[in-house]
Amino acid sequence: MKNKSLSSARFRVLFVCTGNICRSPTAHAIFARDVGRAGLAARVVVDSAGISAWHAGETADPRTVAAALRHGVDMSALRARPFRPQDWQQFDLILVAGYDHLAQLRRQMPADWPGELVLMLAEAEVPDPYYGGEAGFEAVFALLEQASRGWLDKARAQLSAI
Repeated sequence: MKNKSLSSARFRVLFVCTGNICRSPTAHAIFARDVGRAGLAARVVVDSAGISAWHAGETADPRTVAAALRHGVDMSALRARPFRPQDWQQFDLILVAGYDHLAQLRRQMPADWPGELVLMLAEAEVPDPYYGGEAGFEAVFALLEQASRGWLDKARAQLSAI
């Protein structure tokens, strides 16, 4: 996967869910933490967005923030934003929470986009904890924390190929 952004020795990752207040900001915060721990913060760009603009400008859901804080991850600086057409040019890897997100973005994806669009969890959806209790937010955090190792391996592989 070679494109303009990789020519500058950077790898750009965007996480997408429905409103950008639960799953995608959790993935964003975990991955940003792991990228920093790996010493790759100067070379890996991390962001998140929602398919909808319902929560644009808002912080993550308070239950999401609380779950992350229980694991030492601070999400206070993150604000929800909608997916934008220019995201296709600004990101190399777009990871989505569910099959609906995947289908919607595939319909919008430019035919010549050289990046990769896949599920956050290789073969499964990330369950939406929004209508559940604390246990759902903890479960989502655990799933995304485990998946982050694979995303980090992918980023390292892409960076070593440039």
